[in-house]
Amino acid sequence: MQDNKITIFCKNDGQRHKIDMGRDLYDLSKEFCNTVKDEKTGEVFPVLAALVDNQLKELSYKPTEYRQVEFVGINNPDGRRTYVRSLCFVLQNAVRKIYPDKVLVIDHSLPSGLYCEIQELGRQEDGRPKPYFATDAELEQIKEEMKSIISRDLPFTKSKMTSEEAEAIFLKNNQPEKAELRKSLGTFSCSVYFLDGNMDTFHGPLLPSTGYLKVFDIVGVGNGFCLQQPSVNDFSKVMPMRRQSKIAATLKEYSDWCSIINIESIGTLNKAILDGKAVDLINLAESLHERNYAKIADMIYEDRGSKRIVMIAGPSSSGKTSSSLRIALQCKVLGLRPKVIELDNYFVDRDRTPKDEDGNYDFESLYAMDLDFLNQQINDLLDGKEVEIPKYDFKTGHRIFEGNKLRLNDKDILIMEGIHALDPEMTHSVDNSKIFRVFASALTSLNIDENNNLSTSDNRILRRMVRDNRTRGITPEETILRWDSVRRGESKHIFPFQENADVLFNSALIYELPMLKYYAEPLLMRIAPNSPAYTESTRLLKFLDYIVALQPSEIAAIPPTSIIREFIGGQML
Repeated sequence: MQDNKITIFCKNDGQRHKIDMGRDLYDLSKEFCNTVKDEKTGEVFPVLAALVDNQLKELSYKPTEYRQVEFVGINNPDGRRTYVRSLCFVLQNAVRKIYPDKVLVIDHSLPSGLYCEIQELGRQEDGRPKPYFATDAELEQIKEEMKSIISRDLPFTKSKMTSEEAEAIFLKNNQPEKAELRKSLGTFSCSVYFLDGNMDTFHGPLLPSTGYLKVFDIVGVGNGFCLQQPSVNDFSKVMPMRRQSKIAATLKEYSDWCSIINIESIGTLNKAILDGKAVDLINLAESLHERNYAKIADMIYEDRGSKRIVMIAGPSSSGKTSSSLRIALQCKVLGLRPKVIELDNYFVDRDRTPKDEDGNYDFESLYAMDLDFLNQQINDLLDGKEVEIPKYDFKTGHRIFEGNKLRLNDKDILIMEGIHALDPEMTHSVDNSKIFRVFASALTSLNIDENNNLSTSDNRILRRMVRDNRTRGITPEETILRWDSVRRGESKHIFPFQENADVLFNSALIYELPMLKYYAEPLLMRIAPNSPAYTESTRLLKFLDYIVALQPSEIAAIPPTSIIREFIGGQML
């Protein structure tokens, strides 16, 4: 007689359990792990999803052989993403019910959640979508409809259908970007989700039902609204609303530009590449960058009489170094003489470096910098004095001097770049009216489809992975495992000050994800299933599966002056 039992190892309780075949993870969680506990805070949370052999699965998944299972809650990044995807489906259903003749677009991330717009069918004369400006009363109606869907505890169900069937439904639902994506991938079938009779696609697992979605809010922003998510620090409350007008304007500007050139999603980007237009896109994107560099140089030139110092900041892999060099080059065109200095040369000696909560050197702390010495040198330069610029020896952990003297003469501009460049405390004793500030970041607003946005963080981690593997021998696994720490540092030291910038430079390039796929996909595929980085690597690989990669001949068309050459090599500045 065949044994219909299988064994699973539950990582949460450290036990092996012999179970009947055919039981799903939801049933198993009720028996072996009804809640998950946060190791740092001691809080307990409902189970939302599970990692099965380090791959994220819905709770409807049924193991058929020996598996390692780890149940996760909203305190886990994958649990949190599962929550947000499910919340987006509820929002989609609410908008469809109230506005059957309009379309919901989930456009990009905000500090407090996701920026969404309700759009009319058709286009404006310049090719941009027609936004529908919902009133506060209408937003409240959407929120109440979402609450109604949540209170009914409706199930999310997953099914398979042919890609052809899915394309037809997407077109009927006024979701041409979804239809174009399916067509560009060329697959015979696809997975779809259903909620209360409505179908959609979400690129990752959903919750068992709507009743889990206890915390959310909707707040009007710009032409649309912000779908607020649970706070990372207190999951019982939504993230506090932070309005960042400069970042929002930059994202909107880029989104409008993408609409005008008819590349609004991965589907339309894939189609352009398959149609042989990759080199045209490369040239167009590079021209946009050059135009924006020139605009920034023009602003610096206009303020040259009062502002002699240019500070450039940005998060990891935003292209700060390349941006500073390109801006410097454009300043030369205008007759200025830029001098570029890296703020990393102003680190304190190693024995004075502050340590983090784990006892490790915290090189991202503002106080890892010798602020007094930096301010003294800047003020001396502004007073017309000559100073000797230091060089920091990272091997010995000491500052050294090699006779690099500098004086700011007429038409000289000092350009300094580093992660703290926009923090007012960095230049606490310098007259702020003499500083021009630039924030650089890869603010992509290109989406997978109408209601699946791309994370700017994902874009940057792929950049960093490719660069660090090429130049420093750092494995993709190491990059992934360090990324959470990098992101925490950015949230603490960089993002709170980005609105201090006089101008923002968006370093995103519309062709870069197809280009990065060519380099990053082989690196990610090297990560073994038993690695702690495997869950994240499979998520990134699944995301890259939706993208058509550039070919080597197309990559060769990227100019040596491009910011992306900082990451893939071949840069000449």
